[in-house]
Amino acid sequence: MGLKAKPRDTLGLPHLQLNITGFGMSDSDEPDSSAAVSSIAPESATSNSQPLALSDVSPQDKPWDKHRSFADRVEGFYVGSEFQGYSSRIHCCSELLEFGLAPTEHDTLKLKLRSARFCRLRHCPVCQWRRSLMWKAKAYKVLPKIVEAYPSHRWVFLTLTQKNAPIVELRETLKQMNRGFQRLVQLKAFPGVGWLRSTEVTRGRDGSAHPHFHCLLLVQRSYFGKNYIKQDEWVEMWRKSMRLDYNPVLDVQAIKQGSKPMELVPELLKYCTKESDLVADREWFLELTRQMHKMRAIATGGVLKEYLKELEQEPEDLIGESESPEAQEDSSLYFGWKRPEKRYRLVSQE
Repeated sequence: MGLKAKPRDTLGLPHLQLNITGFGMSDSDEPDSSAAVSSIAPESATSNSQPLALSDVSPQDKPWDKHRSFADRVEGFYVGSEFQGYSSRIHCCSELLEFGLAPTEHDTLKLKLRSARFCRLRHCPVCQWRRSLMWKAKAYKVLPKIVEAYPSHRWVFLTLTQKNAPIVELRETLKQMNRGFQRLVQLKAFPGVGWLRSTEVTRGRDGSAHPHFHCLLLVQRSYFGKNYIKQDEWVEMWRKSMRLDYNPVLDVQAIKQGSKPMELVPELLKYCTKESDLVADREWFLELTRQMHKMRAIATGGVLKEYLKELEQEPEDLIGESESPEAQEDSSLYFGWKRPEKRYRLVSQE
């Protein structure tokens, strides 16, 4: 977010002209450099004695309100369960956000998250959002290097599924899918010389679990010639690898020649379970927590493993500091979570 600082009012709050841009501040996967420009006058901070809301100062920071609201609901699901400690951790997660004012090349300032306390729980909506952003940032940084190293290779996007399973059998189902995937990549006909795989679990209408893999495959150019694999052949390969007695649903898409694999990053590295599924049913959610405990969401292999192995680890940084090492001004803005109204509001400025 670009901010042009003007003289401060008597409360010490600068008149800010807003130009929204920046990394990791919204659900979008790349910085938005074309957002509208707005202005907030000093009196806005004191009108009706209501402090400024983060989403008013920076409309692209509105996702903070959404994800933190979902976190409140997840916190409530954990209350009174064997995961009571998780409830306490989520309660304190991202309650206070510190933003610095960082200069841009256009002689303006932008809000940049400096610090926040995160609970790092797998199913915390705030943390899985931040984790997804960090994964995407790393992928956007590394994938161009892979394209440069393998200029003649192409890309295939593969989605692998099987029939829905009872939520109480999710863990064992994912283990079977992992074994099936290992058998698949060992087939002589498997075209990927490298792959990146993510796991997604959605909730079926009947309360079942629908686990599936999203896979990005790096293939040789010959795949789109004499070595091409048709849809029904992919289905048969996955069926045999999974040792199923039915034809599973499978989707395979070739990335157009000249297109970049970065375009698939939003679909590939999104949340493991979308927030609306997390809060749809308490018992389903608690069982999901049990079933997914210590299960890995990201896996890599082949020639891509060396490039993307960091994605298999929990990101140490959920703020984005390492991705944008810009000098910052001394000023900080602190926004606190206001539960009754489900918004972050300015609580302090230094």
